[in-house]
Amino acid sequence: MLEFRSVLVALIVGTVATHAAPPATKTAPVTDTLHGVELVDPYRWLEGDNSDPAAMGRPTDEVTDWTLEQNAYTRAIFDNLPGRAALEARVRELMEVGSVGSPQMAQGRYFYSKREGAQSQAVVYMRDGIDGEPVEMLNPNTLDESGLLTVSWYSPNDDGSLLAFGMYRSGDENSTLYILDVDTGDWLADEIPGKVRGAGWMPDGRSFFYTNLADVNNAYSGQIKFHRVGTHWREDPTLFVQGDFVDMLSESGRYSAKQLDDVAETYGPFAYPSNDGRWLIVGYYTGTRSNDLWAMDLSKWMRTGDQALRPVLSDTITNGASGSGPIVGDTLYLETTLDAPNGRVVAVDLNNPGMDAWKTIVPTDEKRVLRNASLARGMLVVEYLVDATTRMERIGLGGEKLGPVELPGLGSAGLSTSEDRTEAFLYYTSYNEPASIYRIDLANNERTLWERPDVPVDPSLVEVKQVWYESKDGTKVSMFLIHRTGLELDGKNPTILYGYGGFNISMTPRFSATLFPWFEAGGVYAVANLRGGGEYGESWHRGGMLDQKQNVFDDFIGAAEWLIDNGYTKPEHLGVAGGSNGGLLVGAAITQRPDLFSAAICGVPLLDMIRYQDFLMARYWIPEYGSSEDQSQFEYLMKYSPYQNIKPGTKYPAMLTTAGENDARVHPMHARKMVAALQAATASDPDQEPQLLWVDYDGGHGAGKPLHLRVREVVDQRLFMMWQLGVMNR
Repeated sequence: MLEFRSVLVALIVGTVATHAAPPATKTAPVTDTLHGVELVDPYRWLEGDNSDPAAMGRPTDEVTDWTLEQNAYTRAIFDNLPGRAALEARVRELMEVGSVGSPQMAQGRYFYSKREGAQSQAVVYMRDGIDGEPVEMLNPNTLDESGLLTVSWYSPNDDGSLLAFGMYRSGDENSTLYILDVDTGDWLADEIPGKVRGAGWMPDGRSFFYTNLADVNNAYSGQIKFHRVGTHWREDPTLFVQGDFVDMLSESGRYSAKQLDDVAETYGPFAYPSNDGRWLIVGYYTGTRSNDLWAMDLSKWMRTGDQALRPVLSDTITNGASGSGPIVGDTLYLETTLDAPNGRVVAVDLNNPGMDAWKTIVPTDEKRVLRNASLARGMLVVEYLVDATTRMERIGLGGEKLGPVELPGLGSAGLSTSEDRTEAFLYYTSYNEPASIYRIDLANNERTLWERPDVPVDPSLVEVKQVWYESKDGTKVSMFLIHRTGLELDGKNPTILYGYGGFNISMTPRFSATLFPWFEAGGVYAVANLRGGGEYGESWHRGGMLDQKQNVFDDFIGAAEWLIDNGYTKPEHLGVAGGSNGGLLVGAAITQRPDLFSAAICGVPLLDMIRYQDFLMARYWIPEYGSSEDQSQFEYLMKYSPYQNIKPGTKYPAMLTTAGENDARVHPMHARKMVAALQAATASDPDQEPQLLWVDYDGGHGAGKPLHLRVREVVDQRLFMMWQLGVMNR
């Protein structure tokens, strides 16, 4: 594959053509006074129509025209960069390699998703018996030739005769639930709208619990409902709505009005039944990573309608704990962070769920972070993170240690299990190993490869290492480095630094075939495990949220400085990338240290942190970021909010900012306003270091994007970095 580098570089070396100036953007200043501070927003009009709170940010014709002009400007640059055709051919070859998901087991049937070749979307298959022939169940590619239809989730009933599944279009994540008769292939008449988030089947195989939104235009209208197959969704009984939980919390008298206001607009309720149908576990998110939890006697509810919730985990508004877990009989194996920032598992008797009766099954471990507990026959399999890589241990239901689950190496792994068997499916990947599915017998650790895509790259050509560096306050932070084996550290290596740093989400090793052209061209890829993430437990997460958010940006800047100080690269060859919360990270990095980077990719980002909470579902994230409505939180948000910290006359690095017009999470107004402000403020030559916007009108936050759009996106981003970081001149 190394010959590709010489071919690619030969094609792209040379003078990049000059480009037209960015489209003109009008200013229409709006002045607000918050907590005594006057704020002038020259690009408020790019938020869209704000006259109707129910449709906050709906694009006006003027906004649409401006966005299309920006898109045309960006396309004119990207489509004419030298070497695009060669890179696109290579990326398409890599992205047409198949992918497969871990099977879900239902008696003797195995349900799994798989995408092959040029298919836009993954197809759902079923095997009757582990060696059975794959039978196509759901193919969104034939249901809609545009490639914009996505199967978002699927769930078989216990005997595998029915398959509930969700579908959405154009990345809007607004899933509608449907039901398939597996034996006949017929779709039943049942159809449930409203952003349905799964089906918790009852043992009768003809009914299930689900959560959805009562109003799809109101992200804070979550509800728990019960459906019997063959009935219309309007007849489904509602067990709880979001306000019921807020009322319960209010009645306790323990919380302030602000706390109750905040908790009214979270991710909302969730529920799942035990496999035997005896219990329903009911939860309510009190923050981004905290939830109260109750148990409900389902047999009593079925007989009398009495919902009587028994508290299992309480007061998480104050203690910030989370908890959920599988059920065996009357015992809930609760995975929780209560009094255990690294997590623990306790056995809870649902007939007597008080904390004083909890029994420790898996104690907390100061050196390992417990991330998940899966139930198999006679055991739990506990997933840990150790230095941002996966370890797994088998634990008996009484707490006895049964030994580790042997993994193929140091990487990221997940397990698909079933209560009725020790058979399981192991998902494993690392930076230099393609995502693979193994069939494993948890009783004896026997493992066989079930499926692995044939990727046209040689992973052995890539070297992976983990390093540690000091952040601004002296905190030790880890970082993965991936590059071609034997790379010379001459300080000139084009380097992409990636990060996220939020919501307790961990950046663990993942294989990406599309990075290999970058490695083959001499590029370095670095992934920093920043505070705010979950790599080192809940305390690591809390060290990067609310008023501690600046720690995340300091960690990221510290990673960049380490790469420079240790001879990997220099500012003129260093780029940064991140998406969503990681887009906020990139925006903060380039506004705080524009001298440190030459290029940035800022994907589906949050950037105006003074107004973010007013759009779409963003009030979900107030427990993570805070809100400008609160004076103390306004003060620290103002210090780092990227949009408010753009300084005219500053030489900003070139940046590609992306958004999805159908994004249900992060409103595209962030990207629009940021690019407009940077285009006006930067002292860099826009011909050489442009501020570019790309708004995908067929996409949302990223999930569900068809293959041809993902190919275009990857080529745009790789070519942008190659252009800006000097690959074209090497």
